[in-house]
Amino acid sequence: MQKILVSRCLLGERVRYDGGAHGPFVQIEEWRRQGRLVAVCPEVAGGLPTPRPPAEIPGGQGARVLDGECGVLTVEGADVGTAFLAGAHAALQLAQEHGIRLAVLKARSPSCGNRENYDGSFAGRRVPGEGVTAALLRRHGVQVFSEEELAEAAAALAALEAAGDAP
Repeated sequence: MQKILVSRCLLGERVRYDGGAHGPFVQIEEWRRQGRLVAVCPEVAGGLPTPRPPAEIPGGQGARVLDGECGVLTVEGADVGTAFLAGAHAALQLAQEHGIRLAVLKARSPSCGNRENYDGSFAGRRVPGEGVTAALLRRHGVQVFSEEELAEAAAALAALEAAGDAP
Protein backbone atom coordinates (compact mmCIF):
# COMPACT_ATOMS: atom_id res chain seq x y z
CA MET A 1 0.00 0.00 0.00
CA GLN A 2 1.34 3.41 -0.98
CA LYS A 3 1.85 5.68 2.05
CA ILE A 4 1.21 9.44 2.02
CA LEU A 5 3.27 12.03 3.88
CA VAL A 6 0.88 14.55 5.45
CA SER A 7 1.29 17.76 7.43
CA ARG A 8 0.37 17.17 11.07
CA CYS A 9 -1.67 20.38 11.20
CA LEU A 10 -3.98 18.93 8.52
CA LEU A 11 -4.75 16.09 10.94
CA GLY A 12 -6.04 18.55 13.52
CA GLU A 13 -2.81 18.59 15.52
CA ARG A 14 -2.13 22.00 17.03
CA VAL A 15 1.35 22.54 15.58
CA ARG A 16 0.84 25.61 13.39
CA TYR A 17 2.98 28.65 14.17
CA ASP A 18 0.02 30.19 16.01
CA GLY A 19 -0.82 26.98 17.89
CA GLY A 20 -3.73 26.23 15.56
CA ALA A 21 -4.66 23.31 13.35
CA HIS A 22 -6.74 22.53 10.25
CA GLY A 23 -9.27 19.92 9.28
CA PRO A 24 -10.94 17.58 9.37
CA PHE A 25 -10.76 16.66 5.70
CA VAL A 26 -12.88 13.74 4.51
CA GLN A 27 -10.26 12.41 2.08
CA ILE A 28 -7.43 12.64 4.61
CA GLU A 29 -9.55 10.88 7.23
CA GLU A 30 -10.27 8.08 4.75
CA TRP A 31 -6.54 7.67 4.11
CA ARG A 32 -5.96 7.65 7.87
CA ARG A 33 -8.48 4.81 8.30
CA GLN A 34 -6.67 2.90 5.54
CA GLY A 35 -3.38 3.23 7.43
CA ARG A 36 -1.71 5.23 4.66
CA LEU A 37 -0.59 8.34 6.54
CA VAL A 38 2.85 9.25 7.81
CA ALA A 39 2.55 12.56 9.66
CA VAL A 40 5.17 15.29 10.00
CA CYS A 41 5.40 18.94 10.95
CA PRO A 42 8.72 19.98 9.45
CA GLU A 43 8.97 23.10 11.58
CA VAL A 44 8.49 21.19 14.84
CA ALA A 45 10.75 18.38 13.56
CA GLY A 46 13.38 21.04 12.90
CA GLY A 47 13.25 22.16 16.52
CA LEU A 48 10.89 25.13 16.47
CA PRO A 49 8.37 25.54 19.30
CA THR A 50 4.59 25.86 19.09
CA PRO A 51 3.53 28.60 19.08
CA ARG A 52 6.36 30.42 17.27
CA PRO A 53 6.75 33.75 15.50
CA PRO A 54 5.42 33.84 11.93
CA ALA A 55 8.14 33.21 9.34
CA GLU A 56 8.38 33.87 5.61
CA ILE A 57 10.91 33.29 2.84
CA PRO A 58 12.09 36.50 1.14
CA GLY A 59 10.79 36.03 -2.41
CA GLY A 60 8.77 32.95 -1.41
CA GLN A 61 11.11 30.37 -2.98
CA GLY A 62 12.02 27.40 -0.77
CA ALA A 63 14.53 26.20 -3.38
CA ARG A 64 16.60 29.34 -2.68
CA VAL A 65 16.78 28.33 0.98
CA LEU A 66 17.90 24.81 -0.03
CA ASP A 67 20.58 26.33 -2.25
CA GLY A 68 21.86 28.62 0.53
CA GLU A 69 20.79 31.79 -1.28
CA CYS A 70 18.51 33.10 1.47
CA GLY A 71 17.13 32.24 4.87
CA VAL A 72 13.70 32.01 6.41
CA LEU A 73 12.99 35.09 8.50
CA THR A 74 10.61 35.60 11.38
CA VAL A 75 8.50 38.71 11.62
CA GLU A 76 11.08 39.84 14.22
CA GLY A 77 13.94 39.43 11.72
CA ALA A 78 15.52 36.25 13.12
CA ASP A 79 16.79 33.74 10.55
CA VAL A 80 15.26 30.33 11.31
CA GLY A 81 16.41 28.78 8.04
CA THR A 82 18.54 26.17 9.79
CA ALA A 83 15.47 24.79 11.58
CA PHE A 84 13.47 24.80 8.33
CA LEU A 85 16.26 22.89 6.57
CA ALA A 86 16.50 20.37 9.42
CA GLY A 87 12.74 19.84 9.29
CA ALA A 88 12.77 19.42 5.51
CA HIS A 89 15.46 16.76 5.80
CA ALA A 90 13.48 14.99 8.56
CA ALA A 91 10.45 14.91 6.24
CA LEU A 92 12.58 13.58 3.39
CA GLN A 93 13.98 10.88 5.65
CA LEU A 94 10.43 9.78 6.57
CA ALA A 95 9.47 9.72 2.91
CA GLN A 96 12.48 7.59 2.04
CA GLU A 97 11.98 5.21 4.98
CA HIS A 98 8.36 4.57 3.93
CA GLY A 99 8.86 4.61 0.16
CA ILE A 100 6.57 7.63 -0.10
CA ARG A 101 5.95 9.10 -3.54
CA LEU A 102 3.12 11.49 -2.63
CA ALA A 103 2.67 14.20 0.02
CA VAL A 104 -0.25 16.38 1.10
CA LEU A 105 1.15 19.44 2.82
CA LYS A 106 -0.26 22.73 4.14
CA ALA A 107 -0.84 25.34 1.44
CA ARG A 108 1.15 28.60 1.60
CA SER A 109 3.37 27.46 4.48
CA PRO A 110 7.07 28.46 4.32
CA SER A 111 7.79 24.77 4.90
CA CYS A 112 4.98 23.02 3.10
CA GLY A 113 3.44 25.36 0.53
CA ASN A 114 3.44 23.77 -2.90
CA ARG A 115 2.15 26.40 -5.36
CA GLU A 116 2.37 29.80 -3.72
CA ASN A 117 3.94 31.35 -0.69
CA TYR A 118 4.09 34.68 1.07
CA ASP A 119 6.75 37.04 -0.28
CA GLY A 120 8.65 37.76 2.94
CA SER A 121 7.15 41.20 3.57
CA PHE A 122 4.64 39.99 6.19
CA ALA A 123 2.04 42.05 4.31
CA GLY A 124 -0.03 39.07 3.14
CA ARG A 125 1.29 39.25 -0.44
CA ARG A 126 1.35 35.88 -2.19
CA VAL A 127 3.78 34.89 -4.92
CA PRO A 128 4.26 31.72 -6.94
CA GLY A 129 6.63 29.52 -4.96
CA GLU A 130 6.96 26.65 -2.57
CA GLY A 131 8.16 25.98 0.92
CA VAL A 132 11.49 24.48 1.90
CA THR A 133 10.13 20.98 2.59
CA ALA A 134 7.99 20.93 -0.56
CA ALA A 135 11.01 21.94 -2.65
CA LEU A 136 13.24 19.24 -1.12
CA LEU A 137 10.62 16.53 -1.52
CA ARG A 138 10.07 17.47 -5.17
CA ARG A 139 13.81 17.33 -5.80
CA HIS A 140 13.64 13.72 -4.63
CA GLY A 141 10.70 12.72 -6.81
CA VAL A 142 7.82 13.11 -4.35
CA GLN A 143 4.63 14.61 -5.79
CA VAL A 144 3.44 17.42 -3.50
CA PHE A 145 -0.18 18.50 -3.16
CA SER A 146 -1.99 20.76 -0.68
CA GLU A 147 -5.23 20.31 1.23
CA GLU A 148 -6.80 22.37 -1.57
CA GLU A 149 -5.88 19.64 -4.10
CA LEU A 150 -7.17 16.47 -2.44
CA ALA A 151 -8.99 15.27 -5.56
CA GLU A 152 -5.77 15.64 -7.56
CA ALA A 153 -3.81 13.85 -4.83
CA ALA A 154 -6.32 10.98 -4.82
CA ALA A 155 -6.01 10.69 -8.61
CA ALA A 156 -2.20 10.65 -8.37
CA LEU A 157 -2.39 7.96 -5.67
CA ALA A 158 -4.67 5.85 -7.86
CA ALA A 159 -2.26 6.26 -10.79
CA LEU A 160 0.73 5.22 -8.66
CA GLU A 161 -1.05 2.12 -7.43
CA ALA A 162 -2.40 1.23 -10.89
CA ALA A 163 1.15 1.43 -12.22
CA GLY A 164 2.31 -0.91 -9.46
CA ASP A 165 4.47 1.76 -7.86
CA ALA A 166 3.54 0.85 -4.29
CA PRO A 167 6.50 -0.17 -2.12
